[in-house]
Amino acid sequence: MGRLFRFGLAGGIGFLADAVALWLLLATTPLGALSARVLSIGFALCVTWQINRHLTFSPSSRGMAQEGARYGGVGIATSIVNYLVYCAVLLALPAVPPLAALAIASIVAMTLSFLGYSRLVFDR
Repeated sequence: MGRLFRFGLAGGIGFLADAVALWLLLATTPLGALSARVLSIGFALCVTWQINRHLTFSPSSRGMAQEGARYGGVGIATSIVNYLVYCAVLLALPAVPPLAALAIASIVAMTLSFLGYSRLVFDR
């Protein structure tokens, strides 16, 4: 199974974690679609780090703390892109459901994530 396929699988699981967290936050808290997404992104980032660490790339030669910090840095940068695309879609097309905007934003951020993780976090 190729690394790109495994990354896509990890991203799919991360997307599901993000979507479920977003749905639960919207259904059970007074948070709106924009603030709930900040929390759901953080949850998905933690899920995908562990999957990418063990399935996609394997642990780096760095210590776990340094690897986690690098993963978090790349993840935060790509999450900002993800969030901005999500907000842009919702603001430009108010009839689009939040989960559809999440899907669009996630696809855009996926390419940036792979490049960052493969070159800056798990490079050997």
